[in-house]
Amino acid sequence: VMDLAYGALREFARGDALIRPLLQSPLKEPSIRGLLLAALHRLEQRPADVHTTVDQAVSAAAGLAGGKFRPLVNAVLRNYLRQRDALETTALSSDEARWQHPGWWIAALRKDWPDNYEEILAAGNSHPPMALRVNMRRSSVSEYAELLAGAGIPARAINESGLLLERPVAVDRLPGFFEGFASVQDDGAQWAARLLGAQPGMRVLDACAAPGGKTAHLLELADVALVALDAESKRASRITENLNRLGLSALVRTADCRQTAAWWDGTPFDRILADVPCSASGVVRRHPDAKWLRRPTDVASFAATQAEILDALWPLLTPGGRMLYCTCSVFRQENDRQMTAFCQRHPDVLRIPTAPSGEVDFHLQPGPAHDGFYYALLEKAL
Repeated sequence: VMDLAYGALREFARGDALIRPLLQSPLKEPSIRGLLLAALHRLEQRPADVHTTVDQAVSAAAGLAGGKFRPLVNAVLRNYLRQRDALETTALSSDEARWQHPGWWIAALRKDWPDNYEEILAAGNSHPPMALRVNMRRSSVSEYAELLAGAGIPARAINESGLLLERPVAVDRLPGFFEGFASVQDDGAQWAARLLGAQPGMRVLDACAAPGGKTAHLLELADVALVALDAESKRASRITENLNRLGLSALVRTADCRQTAAWWDGTPFDRILADVPCSASGVVRRHPDAKWLRRPTDVASFAATQAEILDALWPLLTPGGRMLYCTCSVFRQENDRQMTAFCQRHPDVLRIPTAPSGEVDFHLQPGPAHDGFYYALLEKAL
């Protein structure tokens, strides 16, 4: 069911463009529209089951909206099959239907990444990979890879603590998962703890911590005094749940990190992780509805919130300390442009190279092995 729903959402613009010419008037019943989109996806994925798919869709229509749209569903799907080639040609002439993203999103990526925006869009329509982070306090990459192999789960090492599965599996199939041997975490997200470089005994803040993946990774790598914040209590409770599963501990608090007077005790931090709220444009393939729910103004709104967070956290960092700015966005307004503006406001910022190429801006574009992320490491001058 999830695969069918996600597939229909990934092809939403294409499906919508195919349905529109087959309707005499706009379809205002959302359940029927959803049914048609799901049926079109199914027809695309299983061409040998055409008649079964149409029959099942028509049967399903009988139980929706009083059954009055059953003839329409039958007519639309059968007319689509008869006119498929012409409809496809017309639909794919639209950028939205071709790239399966809103027009404003396509335009923003074309402006930000003129040389490879098509690759980013294609990645946004793909099935996401599944990576694991091995809890190095309880196992090693090689040992856990052997456990996976014994469970019939092929995987390969991708970094000093990560494994990429050949195919995604349910977590209850992962050996020792509930005993804390490993966590599900994208390879791109695993850069955060390594880049922050927290050392034993340091005082560390994870300012926007839920659900706790990066928090846990920091604690797996070093014995630090860690404060983990999230603005929502339900999300903060997930941090605690994840830490308990892994046998780790931190001071978890429900607080808006910008309201420092409400939670900060006045003791500076040696390291701060600012994994800020963002458009999530780099992980959109995991949430295919998000690109259709987002609006162009949302990116600017996120950027404003990010600037507020950065300005609030910077005074909490000790001189010589480091803050890692992180997003799962591919829009430059939330990434390197945000950093340029922040450095103009704060002359005591030193940029530390983070990218493997030696650059201070680390743009990790989405691809077969990882999602899209951005990292920037900032050091406070002594």
